Amino acid sequence: MSKKRLGRGLDALIPNGDSGSVPENEIKKIDINKIESNPYQPREEFNDELLEDLSYSIKEHGLIQPITVKEEEKGVYQLVAGERRWRAAKLAGLDKIAAVVQDYSPQQMMEVALIENLQREDLNPLEEAKAYQRLIEEFDLIQAEVAESVGKSRSTISNSLRLLNLAPKIQEYVSHETLTVGHARTLLALDTFKEQESVAKEIIENELSVRETERLIKELTSDEHEKEEVKKEIKEKDPNIIAIEDRLRKRLGTKVNINHGSDKGKIVIEYYSDEELARVLEHLDR
Repeated sequence: MSKKRLGRGLDALIPNGDSGSVPENEIKKIDINKIESNPYQPREEFNDELLEDLSYSIKEHGLIQPITVKEEEKGVYQLVAGERRWRAAKLAGLDKIAAVVQDYSPQQMMEVALIENLQREDLNPLEEAKAYQRLIEEFDLIQAEVAESVGKSRSTISNSLRLLNLAPKIQEYVSHETLTVGHARTLLALDTFKEQESVAKEIIENELSVRETERLIKELTSDEHEKEEVKKEIKEKDPNIIAIEDRLRKRLGTKVNINHGSDKGKIVIEYYSDEELARVLEHLDR
């Protein structure tokens, strides 16, 4: 089957309704209740407040750009692009909506829906990653083909897909912007979901920067020689001292070492920048 590539963007398959490229007779007024949503829509969440705003705008000024649909059977259509406009038009109480009717394969429908959202920056990072993965699985594509289809570099696709290796809880944090993508990518260095969730909790509670998170993870994933040194140190240390070090490390978000003697000792708190020192002092002042 020949494939239409979408690397040039939406204009490759979707005529721009207000650019004059679509003859007037190709834009139809369609019963809004005869249109079904795009089953390949990558977007999982729609902001109700923004939909209300768009609905009000449509009531006041009308629909400026038509949606794009595919005719499934006589009088029944499937949405290809413009789901926010379609939803807002329904909220506005429109009976009919302007639409460009074109024929698309299932793969093209998914690509168009994905590109539309990418160009408008409407997808969160996990929705984007899931959409790439669905293209790969449902249409037997390789990453390079997905990259060509959506006009992205192969490394962009690869880095996006790696987010799907995160613990489900971490994916939820990224979707809701509790964690940044930068923080999330550093967690991929950890072997288990439990470790990822534990470090994520520290990031959130201690407001760690990405650089601070990288240092923390580097400590947790030190090479075997360093691990043996740590084990040796642990064997020699009082378990109560180790527990205190661990509490301080979690509280301050940095490495803490206690050298405890018979009558006296010292606490060493490591920091790696002026910014990190200020953060540690802020925690100590609380």
